Amino acid sequence: MDVNNTSRARAAGYSRTSLATQQADFNQHLLEAAQQLNLVVISNRVSAFDPLQPKTGGLAAALEPVVEHSGAVWMGSSGKLGDGSQTLGIAEHGQGRVAKLDLPRKHYSGYYDGFANSILWPALHSLPDRMAASTNHYESYQEINKFVADAAFQFRDRDAIWVHDYHFLPLGAGLQKLGVDKPIGFFLHTPWPEPKMMEQVPNHRELMQSMLAYDLLGFQTNWDLKNFRDCLRNHLGLEFEHGVVIGASGHTRCQTFPIGIDPKQFARNASESLAKPDPYVSVLLKKLGGAKLAIGVDRLDYTKGIDQRIKALDQVLAAEPRSIVLLQVATSSRPEIDAYRTYKRDVAGLVDRVNDNHGLEEWRPIIYENSPFSQAQLAGLYRAARIGLVTPLRDGMNLVAKEYVAAQDPNDPGVLVLSKFAGAAEIFDQNEALLVDPAHPDEIAAAISEAANMPRKERVQRWRAMMDKLEEYTIHDWSAHFIQELHKSRVTVRAVPTSSLLD
Repeated sequence: MDVNNTSRARAAGYSRTSLATQQADFNQHLLEAAQQLNLVVISNRVSAFDPLQPKTGGLAAALEPVVEHSGAVWMGSSGKLGDGSQTLGIAEHGQGRVAKLDLPRKHYSGYYDGFANSILWPALHSLPDRMAASTNHYESYQEINKFVADAAFQFRDRDAIWVHDYHFLPLGAGLQKLGVDKPIGFFLHTPWPEPKMMEQVPNHRELMQSMLAYDLLGFQTNWDLKNFRDCLRNHLGLEFEHGVVIGASGHTRCQTFPIGIDPKQFARNASESLAKPDPYVSVLLKKLGGAKLAIGVDRLDYTKGIDQRIKALDQVLAAEPRSIVLLQVATSSRPEIDAYRTYKRDVAGLVDRVNDNHGLEEWRPIIYENSPFSQAQLAGLYRAARIGLVTPLRDGMNLVAKEYVAAQDPNDPGVLVLSKFAGAAEIFDQNEALLVDPAHPDEIAAAISEAANMPRKERVQRWRAMMDKLEEYTIHDWSAHFIQELHKSRVTVRAVPTSSLLD
């Protein structure tokens, strides 16, 4: 089924009603959905719940209101390492609570730097050359998952548990083994790879079998869901029918939930940026020297394709000198991992080379920022940019693409240049965004030139179609949709597996 039609169908029951009755800070339908379940949310990190700090990704934007308004518990790492005690630091946030856990020092490096981010992360993004396997990493990954499951067991009397992302693929199996019999859902924020890629992950069959302990598995796109289905067939010999697979633990439903943003909030932030110009934006615009502004906002991660983007800009400037200035915001990511330190150095070297080749004493074609900006600041920067560059090698969704669209001036919008391997490309088609192969700088360069010279009428048409989709399925619709689907699992009786499914 086409994901655009799927998103509209799902949204019809939510946002067409909620857009008319939406409260300023919280969607009522989300509150009602969350209150049906006395929910526990588990992720590697939890939100800071600080309105003055930028929210790093969609998870915080989606789950903060669930916690604050419905009484949910959000559990995750404190960011500190401990001796293995399972004492939870619990803080109240509105009607809900945040529970932080010091992960054990003994296994943390193998779990986080090792298996999660040096094996699973590159594998899930289909980058086998970036994988760095070690025999003890998988053991540490399992030990941390067991540790978190043991700590979460104290919340076993709650109605349901919602686990997030690749750090905790086997967590549901650990909870089930402890005797938790409440519905347990899982959402993967990254892509899911094809079978040939997945088989390069150590213990991949065991990992996939453990995932079938979840009652509900959520994926970003139809592409991810298809790949998971193919992996079930190829690696476990299991068939996926009508959205359900029957494994050793019973029925597991698998669905797509394409994560969204709050487009109205981004639009408000962008409009307010005009009324109260940010000093940084004002200075930046003066530096353009008649060039058009392009913007890229990413973590300094090798999956984001920042290096290929800069090579593309080099080509544009060679053909059209001083035509484009790129503001590249690249916040530091996982500096303790060698591959990330190397990538950071390589990107910085490329920036210097392009600036040296094409810049003048008073003008630089790349403005390179490694510090984060608030969402309000980003909204103003997005609106100022004629071109939004979102060119990851592969991505689960990439919310920057949606944020850039939401922040545009409806009467004079910019153009989104989007990797066809980002999940957002399953939402925005070629008649809306300019889709490119992120591994080919010449394609990106051609799209940059096309975007810079696109007539206003076409820009408005493309933007309007994308904005309609953003308003039809917001971050709050995504949360409510998953919670309501997980709620259905309360009445699902786990099947007794046949012996053939255990082989």
